[in-house]
Amino acid sequence: MNANKEKWILLLVLTLIWGSSFILIKKSLEHFNPFQVGALRVLIAGIILLPIAISKYKLFPKKHLKWLILAAFTGNFIPMFLFPIAETEVSSSIAGIINSMMPIFVIIVGALIWKFETTKQQIIGVFISFTGVCLLAFGGDEGGEFKLIPILLLLLATLCYAVSTTTVKSKLMEVSSTILSAFVFSFVLFFPSLIALTLTGFFSEFHFSKDNMTGLMFVGLLSIFGTGLAMMMNYRLLKVSTPLFASTVTLLMPIVAIMWGILDGEKLTILQFTGALIIIAGLIFLRTKTAIKK
Repeated sequence: MNANKEKWILLLVLTLIWGSSFILIKKSLEHFNPFQVGALRVLIAGIILLPIAISKYKLFPKKHLKWLILAAFTGNFIPMFLFPIAETEVSSSIAGIINSMMPIFVIIVGALIWKFETTKQQIIGVFISFTGVCLLAFGGDEGGEFKLIPILLLLLATLCYAVSTTTVKSKLMEVSSTILSAFVFSFVLFFPSLIALTLTGFFSEFHFSKDNMTGLMFVGLLSIFGTGLAMMMNYRLLKVSTPLFASTVTLLMPIVAIMWGILDGEKLTILQFTGALIIIAGLIFLRTKTAIKK
């Protein structure tokens, strides 16, 4: 398949999958606590990908182990806990919108760590979108309460994604996307997620009730599609495009996240809706010129 055509197909499919992740997180939280949701999400992906990891263990990139660990924890472990924790305080729609800040962090991390080129127009776009985030943070209708902590947690998770994306593009492109995903979840993150899940008391408290099985269904969908499959596709997208292009999936994700949120009864205030439009406007502005190049 032509690389240009492939990258757009991957972008659209990832938009649908990741845009739906926020509502799946919300539904999972109705059955498990945030730490259990995060740990289960990683552990299930690790179990599913374990046969691939074992069969391809000789291809494990030992010389790039430190970069694999960095990419794994910043892209597939820490955010898996931060998003559920934040979504106990803010809606899934807002989580999806905040996640659209990722291209901004890709620009910042790429310029500071990996010396990617950044244009003046992209920097202006950063400040436009930051204004939108401020409106999102202050524009809620939850009794006038300013929920700074969950907003900061979402921003931290998005920053982690940017670190992982730029690390993979810079140091791990020689590993195939399928094998890379298998190594990340089955070798690097399997035991940390198992330990985290044990510490939450999941194994001592779990019983096969209708409520728990429904929760496992939501987490399973989130893990299989939103984690395992999506990360394979994301690593592939990085191979056929740039980090900035790959990160612009977050431009479209809020549309899917908001649609799911509205269907589930969530509401956005006018100020928050305005903030979302400003974020999108800033991201479009920074995308109007040549993407970041290494």
